[in-house]
Amino acid sequence: MSFPRSESVNTAIRVTNLGKRVRLPDHELRILEDVSFAIERGRSAAIVGASGSGKSTLLSLMAGLDTPSEGGVDILGTALQGLDEDGRARLRGESVGFVFQNFQLLPALTALENVMLPLELRGDADPAVAARDILGKVGLADRLHHYPRQLSGGEQQRVAIARAFVVDPAVLFADEPTGNLDTETGSAIADLLFELNATRGTTLVLVTHDERLAARCHQQLRLSAGRLLP
Repeated sequence: MSFPRSESVNTAIRVTNLGKRVRLPDHELRILEDVSFAIERGRSAAIVGASGSGKSTLLSLMAGLDTPSEGGVDILGTALQGLDEDGRARLRGESVGFVFQNFQLLPALTALENVMLPLELRGDADPAVAARDILGKVGLADRLHHYPRQLSGGEQQRVAIARAFVVDPAVLFADEPTGNLDTETGSAIADLLFELNATRGTTLVLVTHDERLAARCHQQLRLSAGRLLP
């Protein structure tokens, strides 16, 4: 599958004049308006702002999970607006990883099986080897056969991070990755994300309300009422 290419090989994500509107029964709600920025490959960026400022909507548009009302998003040289839904899904499967606040692990699968799943879906011959390796790197070598209900919140998030990184994504989107964790556990999870970002060269994009976490990123993108602040 070949994708439409944009101009810069050094830019992981380029957002141009992005806007999102939703039609309500009595008016049109503007969620995002005229948002533009770029994130270089291998860098980390935090999307911050008050509740309702448009952070999660921006993340969904950047990941191709939603479509904009105007403007566009390029990921790794591919213009999302040039792809249909199947094309965007293929691009995510090949190049993008996700970590969510509520972990989104499958409860009927063990930690090892949860991490193996994306490798199985793309047809890898021996997914258990890579899954065991990344679970060892996140400190869960002795928890491979535990189910999510048998793991602490921090351990579940480590499994989620392992699942995201096992496919070697070029871009990782993390939506409030420490939001459901206590301060100490959240700090350890943040350390792990930045360590993997550095060692694997993955471009890391975080949505967070935690200013300390945002300050650790190379770039802060601050939203207010759907607009990007200078």
